[in-house]
Amino acid sequence: MEANAGRWMALTAIAPVAWGANYFVTHEYLPADRPLYGAALRALPAGLVLLALCRQRPHGAWWWRSAVLGLLNVSVFFVLVYAASQLLPTSLASTVMAASPLTMMLIAWPLVHERPRTAHLAGAAIGLAGVCLMLLTGVRGVSTPGVLASAAAMLVASFGQILTKRWSAGTDVLASTAWQLTAGGPLLLPVAAAVEGRPPALSAPAVLAFGYVALVATALAFVAWFNGLRHLPSGTVGLIGLLNPVTGVLLGTAVAGEVLTVQQLGGLALVLGGVVLGRPRRAGRRDSGRTPPRPLPERATAQAPSARDRLRGRRRGARHLGH
Repeated sequence: MEANAGRWMALTAIAPVAWGANYFVTHEYLPADRPLYGAALRALPAGLVLLALCRQRPHGAWWWRSAVLGLLNVSVFFVLVYAASQLLPTSLASTVMAASPLTMMLIAWPLVHERPRTAHLAGAAIGLAGVCLMLLTGVRGVSTPGVLASAAAMLVASFGQILTKRWSAGTDVLASTAWQLTAGGPLLLPVAAAVEGRPPALSAPAVLAFGYVALVATALAFVAWFNGLRHLPSGTVGLIGLLNPVTGVLLGTAVAGEVLTVQQLGGLALVLGGVVLGRPRRAGRRDSGRTPPRPLPERATAQAPSARDRLRGRRRGARHLGH
C-alpha cells in the first residue's frame, strides 16, 4: 500500500516541478504581450500529441464533459495564470496559488465525498506558511487585479481538477487529458485572433520554449497530475502541488547563482513537512474513517439455517401435505 502510494506521489510530483520551471521559461523566452495565443499554443499541440498516443475519440457524455473541462482546466486557467504572472511578482503569484491544497480539499468534500483529514489540513497550513516564508520578502507594487486573477486561477483549477476526478472514473487518463486539451485550445484561437490580431512571430528560442511548455509542462505534467488524482486522495495531491513554488525558488537561485537564505531554507523545510503530512495512511489504521463491520455472534451464526437446509425443509413440508 505505502510502496504504491509512494510511486504515485513521485509520479504526481512531476507536474508541479514542471510547472515551477515553466514560470522561468515563460518569463524568459515567450512573448509577454500575447497571453491568448500563448495559452492556445501551449494547449493545442499538447492535446494533439496525447490524442495521437491514445488514439481514442470522446464518446457519449465525454463530448460535453471535454468541453467543460477544457474550458476550466485549459482555456480560462491558462489565461488567468498568464495574466497573474504579468501583473504580479512571481513570488506573490506563487503564494496565492499555494492556497490551492486547502481549496481542493474543500471542493473534493462535496464533489467526490473525500472528507478532509486533520493531517491534510495541518499540512496545507504548514505548507502555506513555508511558501510565505520563502517568497514574501519585501514584495512591492501589489496589483489588485493581479491578485484577483491569481485567486481566480486557483479556484478555477481546483474546481476543474476535482471535477475531472469525479468524471474520469473508469476512463483512460491519457485519453481524458487529451480530450480536455484539444477542446480547450481551439476555444482560445478565435478569441486570440479577435483580441490580439495576428499570431506572434517566434524566434528559434521561443519555438524551443513552446516545445517545453507544450510537451513537458502541459502534456506530461497534466497526465501525471490527473493520474495522481485518480490514485491518491485530493488532499495529498494538493499538497504535492506545493513543490511548484519550491521548484521556482530553487531554479531561480540556481540561475542567479545565489545562496538560499536561512529564511528561505526554513520555508523550504516547512513546505516539505507539509507534503510529508499529506502522504496516504496505511490501510487498517484506526483513524481510517471507516468502521469495520461487526461480526455476528457465534450463536446467531450457528443457528442461522443454510439455503440447502431451508430447501430440504420446504420439500419435506410438500411431501407431508401430499400424504
